Amino acid sequence: MRLPLRFLLGCWLALLAGTGAPGAAALAADNPALRVIILANSADADSVALARYYAEKRGVPAENIIALKLPAAEIITRPEFDTLLYQPLQDELVRRHWIDGLAFAVADGAVPRARHKYAILGHRLSYLVVCRGVPLFVTHDSTLPNDAVRLTAANPPLATNAAAVDSELALLPRDDWPLSAFVANPLFRNDRPVSLLAQQVVKVARLDGPTPADARRLVDNALAAEATGLVGRGYIDIGGPHADGDKWLEEAARELTALGFDADVDRANPATFSPEARFDAPALYLGWYSQTVNGPFARPDFRFPPGAIALHIYSFSASTLRDASRAWVPALVAHGVTGTFGNVTEPYLQFTHEPQLVLHALARGDTLGDAAAYAIPYFSWMGVLIGDPLYRPFKKTFDEQWRDRANLPVGQRAYVILRRMRLLAAGGQHVEAVATGEAAQRDGFSLHVALTLAGLQLAAGDQAGATRALAPVLQAENLIASADAPLLATAARQFDAAGEKQSALQAWQRLLALAGEAPDWRRAWLKPAATAAHAAGDIAQAVRWEAELRELSATPAEPKK
Repeated sequence: MRLPLRFLLGCWLALLAGTGAPGAAALAADNPALRVIILANSADADSVALARYYAEKRGVPAENIIALKLPAAEIITRPEFDTLLYQPLQDELVRRHWIDGLAFAVADGAVPRARHKYAILGHRLSYLVVCRGVPLFVTHDSTLPNDAVRLTAANPPLATNAAAVDSELALLPRDDWPLSAFVANPLFRNDRPVSLLAQQVVKVARLDGPTPADARRLVDNALAAEATGLVGRGYIDIGGPHADGDKWLEEAARELTALGFDADVDRANPATFSPEARFDAPALYLGWYSQTVNGPFARPDFRFPPGAIALHIYSFSASTLRDASRAWVPALVAHGVTGTFGNVTEPYLQFTHEPQLVLHALARGDTLGDAAAYAIPYFSWMGVLIGDPLYRPFKKTFDEQWRDRANLPVGQRAYVILRRMRLLAAGGQHVEAVATGEAAQRDGFSLHVALTLAGLQLAAGDQAGATRALAPVLQAENLIASADAPLLATAARQFDAAGEKQSALQAWQRLLALAGEAPDWRRAWLKPAATAAHAAGDIAQAVRWEAELRELSATPAEPKK
């Protein structure tokens, strides 16, 4: 039954008058945490505990928690989803006036699912937060007809009613969406969505991971990063199977440069970042395309800094959130990421979160929940957001970070200094950028600052200045952690570029001592180290390293997938 537009408009006005719904100005000025609804599984004590933890940490009223008795498995059938999750949640939101709708006595006969009939006029939720313990994936039900024939006639693989639970829940305020295929997201690339469009969807995020502690840490890291501002480096991995994805990542690289982050963009390696790549403090990682977690992410001691955002494009990146050995998203969460994105099954590239849009929205000050909704073109499909939707990585401006840098731990402070240097240099203030780095080094040695200083000097043709910046790298009293061994490879190459062959050799020696017996690192670094030894005239050292490399090469490294 289709309702006349005049009837719907009249109902809308009546509801506004009858419920005392706030006007636009009041909604804009309110605290979005007060309008968060938290969904937990009442049959899972950890799920309920997580919901309470999040509510307490973010100031969400306890009465905004809705706990439904749900299956324990991550995968749920369509009948289970409709009868145990979707419909009870929608009914409860209508009952509590979070969704404004008029109920009808008959069931919805348009599609064969257990759904009540509502004339829905809007909602008041800022976000729906789904807690670990709530199922993740609705499987395809082949007994149901394809109710999106026009959308899927030319593309039969799209004629599926499988979907991410969260993506289905985004359509709670809709009563007219097809079960098969997907539904266009009115917020996609929409910088100023009008209220009527915004009312058509709910922004959904999930607190989930391999363990309850992992899920809880998503909240803690978001709060910690909001207090300090996002601190670290950027990493973008370009070189996947489709041109569109590489185009997105190139746009993200330009955005990252404009933000001033010290960053590495890998265009040369057709796979992911190599195991020996520099990968310290990855506050922002965007890349693709590998089935298995590899490269720096596979290092046992690898950790993201608080607040980190990571997006690895892969079709089944969120096929599970419980097993870090099986998919990218749970692995990223286990390694301490604060916000990430994935797909429960094959989404096809043009239906995923676009990384450059995520970064663009976050950089302008959006919350994680808003950025995710801005960056995904369709709902009722495969995408999920993992993290606190209220999290704003750029809540604290860089000017505020710079002003408060003395309050940061030394390790974090170095990255704020690097960003300041990058921004000055990008603005044509080379002298000021160098002076900033030199002043920081007088306060305490930082390998990271030393490399950036040397890079600036080499770019200006000042080999002597680069040598001065790098000299402390070789001093024994300046301790360097083994995790920072990849940075010494950069130092060695910079010494070589400055014409300091002996110093380059010493840097390689220090690096290989830190690398220990790690075969991937030694395979990658023995050859350039031997070349440096030859250039420095130390033939005996070169011969020893070449012999070791031959021995290691006899045991091939595991191929990348």
